[in-house]
Amino acid sequence: MVKEQRTELRLYIAGQTPKSITALKNINKYCREHLDGKYHIEVIDLLKNPQLAEGDQIFAIPTLVRKVPEPIRKIIGDLSNEEKVLVGLNIRKVTAGKMHYEKRH
Repeated sequence: MVKEQRTELRLYIAGQTPKSITALKNINKYCREHLDGKYHIEVIDLLKNPQLAEGDQIFAIPTLVRKVPEPIRKIIGDLSNEEKVLVGLNIRKVTAGKMHYEKRH
């Protein structure tokens, strides 16, 4: 029996700024719609834990980091462009200028 891979994400924010709130809402929505419950989102508030920025080399916020599956991927901003986020996280692939869903097993 093959264990299904979960997507492990970290969202780095700095307090409850509008961009941080929007980024969290957006990534929660995309994960619900596209990852079928096979994900975990860890939110790291750099106002409370600034030392945690160094491990993932965070230079701007909000930043989303996909830890698993590898390779590690980063997306900076409020994550409002769904297509770019899904492609950036490799949830959706680009082929011949058109988008399609990557089937997950």
